Amino acid sequence: MVSEGQERIAHLERRTTEVSIKVEVNLDGSGKSNIKSNISFLDHLINSFARYSKIDINLISNSEDQINHHLIEDIGIVLGQAIDKALGEREKISRFGYSLIPMDESISKVAVDLIKRPYYHLDLKLERELIENISKEDINHFFQSFVSNLNCCVHIVVEYGINDHHKIEATMKAFAIALKIAMKIDPTNEEKPSTKGMM
Repeated sequence: MVSEGQERIAHLERRTTEVSIKVEVNLDGSGKSNIKSNISFLDHLINSFARYSKIDINLISNSEDQINHHLIEDIGIVLGQAIDKALGEREKISRFGYSLIPMDESISKVAVDLIKRPYYHLDLKLERELIENISKEDINHFFQSFVSNLNCCVHIVVEYGINDHHKIEATMKAFAIALKIAMKIDPTNEEKPSTKGMM
């Protein structure tokens, strides 16, 4: 059971022949972040996610084989696992969150259910093969790795847009805000917010 003042913090480290990553998350932070992936656009996206979710994130990574695909994938894996770990048994959380966020001509919607039943739907509607020096398939794979390791149900849909950068940024902000709502502690909720009595 979540008691007053209990910290929802997790530390994880992932070392393979391809990457080394250290991450710390604090779900009840203020959105502070220190992100070092050496991939500028990825750093920008995770900094934005931290700011709007209010999750403090400290992430330091190194590519051992200098292959961006491996680093991008594993950062998504570790972020999802760290937030899942920090959520613990998910007692008294709001459970559901949703957000609809515009960025100029683009708009993205995200719905989150923090039940421990992994499923994701992802429709980013990206058109260019390269967005800020990251391939379209690696952007998709980052989101897939992140949400599948978060161990919950997430639907992510870009409704429309022209600029792929804007689509991705609107999506990251919408995901952050939906998750912030879903993971918020509500003292009036049942210990496990499910009719099954378990998450």
